[in-house]
Parts: sequence; structure tokens; C-alpha cells
Amino acid sequence: MYQLESLRQTYGNRAVLDIPTMQVRESEILALVGPSGAGKSTLLRLLNFLETPTSGMIRFAGQTINGAAPLAVRRQVTTVFQRPVLRRASVRANIAYGLGLRGLPADGRVDAMLEEVGLTGLAKQGAHTLSGGEMQRVALARALVIEPRVLLLDEPTANLDPYNVGLIEEIIRRQNQERGTTIVIVTHNVFQAKRLAHRVGLLLAGNLIELADTATFFNTPADARTAAFVRGEMVY
Repeated sequence: MYQLESLRQTYGNRAVLDIPTMQVRESEILALVGPSGAGKSTLLRLLNFLETPTSGMIRFAGQTINGAAPLAVRRQVTTVFQRPVLRRASVRANIAYGLGLRGLPADGRVDAMLEEVGLTGLAKQGAHTLSGGEMQRVALARALVIEPRVLLLDEPTANLDPYNVGLIEEIIRRQNQERGTTIVIVTHNVFQAKRLAHRVGLLLAGNLIELADTATFFNTPADARTAAFVRGEMVY
């Protein structure tokens, strides 16, 4: 789905991301782990075409993206952030928002998505009155209802209780298995990465230290820094 080559992002004189090469495979769940400030969220913004890299190449579905991505490309990718921003409107209206922007019918899709995320009974309730876990499910439903090819998740379950974490992880897993959606998830929770991902990548100081299938990453990592991270021994 993505091919990154010599990708570099700097802000002023500070380099925040430097990745010689990286691939995101179609229909996989890829987890990105690492400490705060490692460049994970910056990489996610580049994958969503919210920023243009300082240098290097991004290919998406075989198309080289130079400068701003075309609207047709950007509409294939969507992001759910750690702290979702919802409209001061009903749950239903929030989920339907992206469909309206695209001129697509909402009723059947929104009803199905409400059921999928377990919010049918709250469809008419104001989104601003919901709990944190419910708000995150609304944000996830709003992203999924437009049927993106790529779903990017930035700490989607941070600070949520185990019940809501389980619900959201199951939605993510089902979306990938049933619809083949390519999913990239940034998480500080290595256990979540182990549960969900087909492959896991470690970022440190803007560098991709290791990217491997999940079993290899956790059980037989190639890099000593990955091994230390998995053991919880690295101090930043």
C-alpha cells in the first residue's frame, strides 16, 4: 500500500524523522511503537498526507505522491486521533458527516455502523454528552463509515477502561479481517501491538530501528535495542 524511500522530515533545524526505506503492506495491521517524541505521530501525518515530507518519496498504491496528494488519494485514507474532535450534534450526525461531504447516502450505512460499534441506542444523543470510550467509538465509526482503504490510528485507546479497549480492538480486528482495510496503529501499549498487529515497527529518535512480523519482533528481535524495549529495560 505504501512504499517509503529516503523519507525525512525536519522542523527548522531539527530532524524528527529519517527512514531510509519502509513498506506498509496492503490489508495488514501494522503497529508502530516507541517512546514519546520518537516520530510515530509525524509518520502517521505523512501517511495521511497531512504534511509534505522535507525530502524523500512516498508511493501510495503504486502512485508516487509529489507535493500535496490529490483529493482522490486523500479520501482513501482517514485518521482517528487519541482525542477525537466531535461536532456538537447527535451521534448519528457525527457519523454521517463524512458521507455528507462526499454526497453519499447516509441512512443505511450509518445504521449499520451504529450497530457495529454498539451505539444504536445512543444515536440521537448529543456526542458531547458521551463517555470517553463512547466518543472514541463515534470517531472510529465516523472514519469507518466512508469505507477507507487505509485507517490510521493514533493511540486510539489511551486512557480508556479495559471494557472500551476490548470493544475498540475488536472493531479494528473485524474491520481488517472482513473488509481487508490496511491499518496502521500508533500505540504505547506493547501488549495491544502484540494482540492486534501482523507486523510491529520500533521508532527511536525518528529512526526505524526494526520492522518485523509480530512473533519475531517480540520473541527473536534482530536489534538489541528492540530486545531491550520489549523487556522494558530501555530508559529514555
